[in-house]
Amino acid sequence: MGNYFGNLTSRMSRFRLELLNAKPQVCVERAKITTNVYRENMDQPLAIRRALMLKNVLEKMSIYIEDETLIVGNQAASNRSAPIFPEYAMDWVIDELDKFDQRDGDRFYITEENKEALRTIAPFWEHNTVKDRGLAAMPASARVFYDLGIIKAEGNITSGDAHLAVDYKRVLAEGLLEYKRRSAEKLNSLDLTDYKNLHKSYFYRGIIITMDAVIAFAKRYADLAATMAETEKNDGRRKELLEIARILVKVPAHGAETFYEAVQALWLVHLVLQIESNGHSLSYGRMDQYLYPYYQKDIDAARTTEETACELLTNLWMKTFTINKIRSWSHTRFSAGSPLYQNVTIGGQILENDSPHDAVNPLSFLILKSVARTKLPQPNLTVRYHQKLDPQFLKDCIEVVRLGFGMPAFNSDEIIIPSFLEKGIAKPDAYNYSAIGCVEVAVPGKWGYRVTGMSFLNFPKSLLIAMNDGIDIESGKKVCEGIGHFTSWKNYDDVKKAWDKIIREFTRQCVIIDSCADTVLERDTADIFCSALCDDCIERGLNLKEGGAVYDFISDLQVGIANLADSLAAIKKCVFEDKSVGTEELWDALQNNFAGNEGERIRKLLIAAPKYGNDDDYVDLLVRGAYDVYIDEMKKYHNTRYGRGPIGGIYYAGTSSISANVPQGAGTTATPDGRKAGEPLAEGCSPSHSMDRHGPTAVFKSVSKLPTSEITGGVLLNQKVTPAMLETEENREKLIFLLHAFFARLGGFHVQFNVVSRETLLDAQINPEKHRDLIVRVAGYSAFFNVLSRQTQDDIIERTEQII
Repeated sequence: MGNYFGNLTSRMSRFRLELLNAKPQVCVERAKITTNVYRENMDQPLAIRRALMLKNVLEKMSIYIEDETLIVGNQAASNRSAPIFPEYAMDWVIDELDKFDQRDGDRFYITEENKEALRTIAPFWEHNTVKDRGLAAMPASARVFYDLGIIKAEGNITSGDAHLAVDYKRVLAEGLLEYKRRSAEKLNSLDLTDYKNLHKSYFYRGIIITMDAVIAFAKRYADLAATMAETEKNDGRRKELLEIARILVKVPAHGAETFYEAVQALWLVHLVLQIESNGHSLSYGRMDQYLYPYYQKDIDAARTTEETACELLTNLWMKTFTINKIRSWSHTRFSAGSPLYQNVTIGGQILENDSPHDAVNPLSFLILKSVARTKLPQPNLTVRYHQKLDPQFLKDCIEVVRLGFGMPAFNSDEIIIPSFLEKGIAKPDAYNYSAIGCVEVAVPGKWGYRVTGMSFLNFPKSLLIAMNDGIDIESGKKVCEGIGHFTSWKNYDDVKKAWDKIIREFTRQCVIIDSCADTVLERDTADIFCSALCDDCIERGLNLKEGGAVYDFISDLQVGIANLADSLAAIKKCVFEDKSVGTEELWDALQNNFAGNEGERIRKLLIAAPKYGNDDDYVDLLVRGAYDVYIDEMKKYHNTRYGRGPIGGIYYAGTSSISANVPQGAGTTATPDGRKAGEPLAEGCSPSHSMDRHGPTAVFKSVSKLPTSEITGGVLLNQKVTPAMLETEENREKLIFLLHAFFARLGGFHVQFNVVSRETLLDAQINPEKHRDLIVRVAGYSAFFNVLSRQTQDDIIERTEQII
């Protein structure tokens, strides 16, 4: 098994070790440069100011070329360091400066000199960041939901554009000078007596500035490589440096012609997007499709070999891993493991003469192999499943799953493509979708998505507030009108009425908070380079936030779906059918966290009620009904780009709650499913820990009863099996059969696997030095186990181990 995919080359092994040994630092270069540019250009239109910011950062930031690398470009002053993006938020940076290296997880290190540098620039940003303006924009009624943690939206007001893939196919084919030419042509054609055209002119001028800046950035590396070559004593390395110099003079200014040129251009553009803004989930799209012509052309011309190309890809994954992001501690708990969610999509289908065919090609296999050899938490790897997927390719996917680092994830064409078509996405675009971030999906180069989808809405906490007549239990604040207290309810119909009233109002508040965030982001932080690489921004003269994209949809995020399901079932069964627990008894037990003998007696009854994840219609259809109410309300609303150009402009559901189940559980009192106060909620749409007792098939059937065709934002399902379960060919075939059944027959959207034993995880907590390389699937992403907080580690350990 260990050598199924072969090993890294010796140089890539050294590079990987170097990156694993790198301490994550806080880099202040971008923060200092950005502050100076903003100070000097506050009179400039936003698009010009943002373009000048990127230009100055790319001109003045430190650059370097590592000894082992074939691909160049760095985000920060050292690998794995995280830049500070002051325009989004600075309050938490200053508050936590002395605590970064004391965190329970996701630690960062910062020098005293750099602390002082940040304190020096901080006054400029007081009441002057996206977060400041986002909070100020919220009406008092919505701010209560934010402050109480019922709706978590910090990521929306502290991050820039992302959760998208730009049009890499076009970028690689045409080069950035073509984007500059198109923008200049548009600029010169404008009638500036029209004020709308005046606004567009700033955007086009900004694009021209950014294209020149990125080309000059590439030239800096070309010059550095040439200079290094002059003193390099090793002939082989000297030739490599000269080749790097040659390539970077050419790309990304001009179109790529070779596989090497394409990979280098791809990386530099991807990198600059993550210097321009701190939006995460900037993804590579369908890499096996747009890079394949370059690969095959080089193979046919004998310019490269499979092994040489594989080394280049492993190099790309390591460079991808160098990108890092520091978040506030409160936000970090929702994104444990410092994930960037940079997704690579392979497999799926392509249209030929309007007919779908399997898209798997030799590069699909090679990308799979290279990710397996590298074995890092970034990038995310997603495989698009369909019924006619190449059987050998699917077998190789299972071999990667066996390696135990949580990849690949599987998304299903069988549910996603029809869902896209139903929402007005053109057929060629629907068949060209890719994963972006965790499990979210979009059309590369045509999608105006926002950094974290929508806000995180805590479903179990919402139910508790409904039971308490619209009053938040912990604060005692009345957040909305209810139908009366739970102790006065007479039957399960009252439960449904209360949920209907509360969840509709909470959904409305989510949209209000979301609109505040988007309004401020549009006004304050246009991402010019990112917008230019997405259709139809140049054509319309609008950036992504203004409605420049062809499509624009937002997925909201729901947390604790299984807890809601099990709570509804327990209330219906124990209180209103069996009458084994009275309303007052249950309410008192919840307030007392099931304390004492009586509390424990009630808790056991609740736990014995039907549980989601066991193919039991009793509970599965209850949560389906509750979810339908939420989706029905969500369909009433539009985002801030609606009617401004893009197709869509609407919201839909999504269960990509990342690690939000842990902190939102910590802020939620005891729930009617028997969960105690402070314990993590269930993640994604996965069952609660140890409540799924009938194997993975039953879990798949329960999940399939959710309105998956309406949850276009992603139906996140984690499953955990021991390595021993996949040791035999028979069990691996069983897993393939289960995947076919889940996707082709049951209408599943997504699944991913943790292949690790409970014993290994427990030992890693006791002896972390023995498990430096241990990677686990946290939610829709993987992370090194040792960097996670103890609470998140415990949550992963307690997940159900399935038997195939």
